[in-house]
Amino acid sequence: MATFANPASDARNSGAEYTRRLLEVLGDRDPIEVQSGLVAAVESAVAGISETSLRTAEAPGKWSVMEVVQHLADTELVYGYRMRMILAHPSPAIEGYDQDAWAGELRYNEVPLAQALEQMRVLRGANLRLLQGLSEQQLDRYGMHSERGRESIRQIMRLIAAHDLVHRRQIARIMASRS
Repeated sequence: MATFANPASDARNSGAEYTRRLLEVLGDRDPIEVQSGLVAAVESAVAGISETSLRTAEAPGKWSVMEVVQHLADTELVYGYRMRMILAHPSPAIEGYDQDAWAGELRYNEVPLAQALEQMRVLRGANLRLLQGLSEQQLDRYGMHSERGRESIRQIMRLIAAHDLVHRRQIARIMASRS
């Protein structure tokens, strides 16, 4: 199993390397199956967690479980928008975003867990319905990512699944450190 320890900031330095390493985590797994399991896996992982454990960062400069959960929920918003822009416009610009700025400025650590899980559930459901209804031609449509270059919806689908796996492991690692 591939290990992914590449911080998100590396995407700005080497988008191709970031993508390669992230997709290594996915391997040959079906991206739709991986994505379909996210919400249940996160709900199971955080079941019974104390508020203190939920909101305490793994280490200085690292995220808490709550911040990871809200990041996953907001990722659905970001990627859902990107895919819809690609479908509606020829080769649109896809702007990168600073996930740490979102976590801080949007106060991820203060969001109620139930709210973040519901956001994730609703948006993931909508995005999966979109992906499952696309033709092969639509999956090959692409946008131009500001940090990673040309990205097709098919590639985005795989990146989302790999991203899920990375953050599921992160939650498990944080939870294990609490034991």
